Amino acid sequence: MNHDSTRRFTDRVADYVKYRPTWPRELTTFVHAECGVAPGARVADIGAGTGISSKLFLDAGHPVVAVEPNAAMRDAADRLLGGYEHYLSVAGTAEATTLDDASVDLVTAAQAFHWFDKALAHREFARILKPRGQIVLFWNSRLVDGSPFLAGYEALLRRFSPDYAGVAATYPGDAPGDTSMADWFGDGFERKTVFPNAQMLDFDGLRGRLMSSSYAPKPGDPRHEPMLDALRTLFDETQQDGLVNFAYETRVYAGRPQR
Repeated sequence: MNHDSTRRFTDRVADYVKYRPTWPRELTTFVHAECGVAPGARVADIGAGTGISSKLFLDAGHPVVAVEPNAAMRDAADRLLGGYEHYLSVAGTAEATTLDDASVDLVTAAQAFHWFDKALAHREFARILKPRGQIVLFWNSRLVDGSPFLAGYEALLRRFSPDYAGVAATYPGDAPGDTSMADWFGDGFERKTVFPNAQMLDFDGLRGRLMSSSYAPKPGDPRHEPMLDALRTLFDETQQDGLVNFAYETRVYAGRPQR
């Protein structure tokens, strides 16, 4: 992780906790049934953020250590998950987790993966995994077309957020023919799958979802109020029964590290 990426969400934690999507429950079924990971396997959730992905695995019966460098996000995860008996959080990065050698059965990384230094993270994941341990990477890819709302939201981001295109380009494996994830795993790459995911949002939810994004102009930026005005217009023109369908594909990549 570069230093800037560990701080990008510090002032957006409340919106992140309240408005970011959860994960399809089929994801843990896939990990157990298709990847052969035992339900009680110890998980290191890297770049755990506010704990959304860690909760998924805790609820499935796994002990989880959440590795997160941003103190504000880690504190939010601790508030959410502190009641779980087998939850632990540590201040660490994908490249330097602070975990012991061969100490976990499964390494997971969700939405934060695109911020990692990929080569250093691969080395670190291999170090902390037990022999035959596995890596499962997953993130929500927002659909950018398929409905007037989705197309309009993508256009809004490109119009008002100068940082958006650069951030969007850091997500690997989304473009047709992109082999970056298979290349990252190397000979250890085993499987990929995609699950549908969605949030049904009213206007307040949509505004909060937008403001949870690190590239959205914040209050005080001259683009902030015009962006929210455009969002209101987009919502009014595309809502059905007071809601819009904020649709994603949850992309999942699984395999073992090359050692």
